[in-house]
Amino acid sequence: MFLIFGGAYQGKLDYALERFALNEDDVFRCVEENTAMPGGRKVVYEIDKWILALVRAGADVSAALQQFIQRSPDTVVICNDISCGVVPMGADMRQWREAAGRSMAELARASDEVFRLFCGIPTKIK
Repeated sequence: MFLIFGGAYQGKLDYALERFALNEDDVFRCVEENTAMPGGRKVVYEIDKWILALVRAGADVSAALQQFIQRSPDTVVICNDISCGVVPMGADMRQWREAAGRSMAELARASDEVFRLFCGIPTKIK
């Protein structure tokens, strides 16, 4: 597994497509309304939206994430880092922020390499 994270609009997807010589057809785009496990493509984009869908559905995020990790050993996972900035006022958004942070830690542990992108510049973390 390969994890790329960073703030919104920092070039994470462009970096992944270029680094791994992929194209848009290789990308699974998560949406916050779908709790189905992402996959079937080489890149899972914005996994944080899947985590939000799980939180809103009251699902066990940790268990779902472990299943995803087991099924996706060769996947490039892209996640928006939502841990910085103003703490959300809504309880569900605070729960999402915590779940996303914990999930990123789990994904990082399971990944062979981890990169943070800032201003389009990748920094290797692991």
